[in-house]
Amino acid sequence: QVQLVESGGGMVQAGGSLRLSCAASGLPFSSYAMGWFRQAPGKEREFVAAISWSGASTLYANSVKGRVTISRDNARDTVYLQMNSLKPEDTAVYYCAVGRVLRVGAESYDYWGQGTQVTVSS
Repeated sequence: QVQLVESGGGMVQAGGSLRLSCAASGLPFSSYAMGWFRQAPGKEREFVAAISWSGASTLYANSVKGRVTISRDNARDTVYLQMNSLKPEDTAVYYCAVGRVLRVGAESYDYWGQGTQVTVSS
């Protein structure tokens, strides 16, 4: 049974930083791409960042490029999302997901975590 458990969310002031973690189990973690998505109240889920199985390739949404870094530790079956210079518009529930390939579209991701809330105050 695949499980993804996100952590590291919280409340932070604008300009602050957070590091999200997503611990995976029940699958050969190092064989899969991993992605982060987010969903703000009243909005659709949107892509944030993704990383290939080896970590050699990454993708970022334009809205977060330069402020966010995705990384992974295959020895720990964990993917991270370092977020800096946070803005109120980054407020959302953040989800990690397991992907067959390194893609932007949510349809390429098969397993999803429960999400962790990030709230950025102005």
